[in-house]
Amino acid sequence: MSVNLHTQRADPAPPPSRTGRRHTRPPNSFWSRLDLKAMPYFLISPYFLLFAIFGLFPLVFTLWVSMQDYGLAGGEASFTGLDNYTKLLADTDFWNAVVNTVGIFVLATVPQLVLALLLANALNKRLRGRLFIRLGVLLPLVTSVVAVAIVFTQLYGRDFGLFNWLLDALGVDKHIDWQSAKWSSWTAIATMVDWRWTGYNAIIYLAGMQTIPRELYEAASIDGATPRRQFWSITLPMIRPTIMFTVFVSTIGGLTLFAEPVMFASNRMDGGTTGQFQTIAMYIVEQGFRNFDYGYAAAAAWLLFVLILLGVAINYTFVRRIGGAK
Repeated sequence: MSVNLHTQRADPAPPPSRTGRRHTRPPNSFWSRLDLKAMPYFLISPYFLLFAIFGLFPLVFTLWVSMQDYGLAGGEASFTGLDNYTKLLADTDFWNAVVNTVGIFVLATVPQLVLALLLANALNKRLRGRLFIRLGVLLPLVTSVVAVAIVFTQLYGRDFGLFNWLLDALGVDKHIDWQSAKWSSWTAIATMVDWRWTGYNAIIYLAGMQTIPRELYEAASIDGATPRRQFWSITLPMIRPTIMFTVFVSTIGGLTLFAEPVMFASNRMDGGTTGQFQTIAMYIVEQGFRNFDYGYAAAAAWLLFVLILLGVAINYTFVRRIGGAK
């Protein structure tokens, strides 16, 4: 008589929990599948709804308006196709605003990011009162842009400005009318932007530097690397993503510059008597809300959008080459 000793292997029972109850698998029901698959989309849906209302819809609506003869003063809109873009590309005032915007952007952004990087590297050292110094770097950022523009407008005054007084002390007899020429007005506006945003970028760079392991610097010091060599070989490559972020944000902010030149022009949109410092944003507001040609202003806004994309792409390529990325 033979006995069959082979028995069917049973699935191991789940281990009991601390309370003595055994864990059971969730039922494969409709609600459980809905919770696993649909709940993540439901949780992130408020962002996409807000973006669709306040971001995507204005973008599409502005594109539609840019192809219309759309006046804010009244009347019916009529479809004109690409006529607004054709006129805009032949408009010397628009290209003057483009040159002004790019010029102020270069004068403001390049020194701003370089100074912020050097300032962050200095704040990353062991200093007494580092917390107060770091907080002091952010003070210009919390200052109202209107107050900053008013103060700097007084500093750049032709007759009683501080900068002309300093030039006079250095032996320069001729007082500079900072608003009358392109180079002087660009310089004045660029210093406003640099004074307000250099500390902000420095704190961002400092946050990136704080994430670098100290062991890398210690190993480099043992190998005989100088602090300058450590900065170029360790600090810059490690904070490359942070540098890219600041470059992108500075590009967008610089090409959409509006408040500083408007206050420098005493709340005028023409950017001086000959438009010597009128930016694209000022030109858009002038066409849309002063000349009431909303379709023409919308076309200028879309060309500004294209210019920002080109600027971001160029800066991204440049930063990757500087950082040594492949």
